[in-house]
Amino acid sequence: MIMTSYRGSGGIAPGLELDQYRRQVEIDDPYPFEFRNPLRAAEKAAAVTRLLDRLIHGEGLADIGELPPDYESRRRLLRGLLNIRPPGPLNGAFLHDIDRLLHDETNRGEIVNGGDLPTVSDTIPTCRLKNPDRLVLWKGDISRLRVDAIVNAANDQLLGCFQPLHNCIDNVIHSAAGPQLRQDCRTIMEIQQHREKTGDAKITRAYNLPSRFVLHTVGPIIGEGGVSDFQRHQLASCYRSCLALASQLPDIKTIAFPCISTGVFNFPRVMAAEIAIQTVTEWLSHNRHHVERVIFNVYLQEDLDGYTQTFQRCND
Repeated sequence: MIMTSYRGSGGIAPGLELDQYRRQVEIDDPYPFEFRNPLRAAEKAAAVTRLLDRLIHGEGLADIGELPPDYESRRRLLRGLLNIRPPGPLNGAFLHDIDRLLHDETNRGEIVNGGDLPTVSDTIPTCRLKNPDRLVLWKGDISRLRVDAIVNAANDQLLGCFQPLHNCIDNVIHSAAGPQLRQDCRTIMEIQQHREKTGDAKITRAYNLPSRFVLHTVGPIIGEGGVSDFQRHQLASCYRSCLALASQLPDIKTIAFPCISTGVFNFPRVMAAEIAIQTVTEWLSHNRHHVERVIFNVYLQEDLDGYTQTFQRCND
């Protein structure tokens, strides 16, 4: 599928409602994959080699005469090829290998239980917002977080990052979840038939991530002219859209948001934190929902400082 054939997102067509794609991406069916036994080193190496053979020779994704001799280099090559692989059919043997590998990697690393993290009421007692016991500020890798849903800061194609080994959150999440995530996003975009509108959101299963769902939202891109009031509204809409979508699934009680638009999209960090906190707290106070805990996930120290300072300044 060539995404450039889709219409732009300037209000030409409305976005999809959940019921319009829910069945096609099997939102209500837990992903059935689970391996209980850790992979031995030889099993991991064999799985990576088989996957590379499929991508290089079976799908023609690269012209590589000889594979790197060591495991780590082969594993990086595999991630890079999966980053550039377009959405397409995934056969059973390929899925078996990639699921075993990613599941093993997920469970070997430290998984952080979002329900065990201290809340803002504990960590920033000077905060005077409503419901600080339902808010969490946490610095770490969102792909290691066990919550009901994590939010992905996506681009308007909604297919993930195609730049090999890029360290953006879109690439990190897709790389850890597996190629099924891109396939689900392609299914949604084929149904929608236009690029994702800034401020809207879609949801998929999370596959090999510790979370169960991924909410995908597109934040505003800030140019040299600075942030407009409309772009502030768009960023707030990202948070509202994700929360509204999550509220339609009773199983989602914990949600983790990254710093939407603050990376390569260039939204000022402190301003983005202010919008995120204000929007989430207002939504929690004024809507009926099942959400018990919202985690503001940061990765950089400057984002942690910005959120902390914003919480310290907040009043009802």
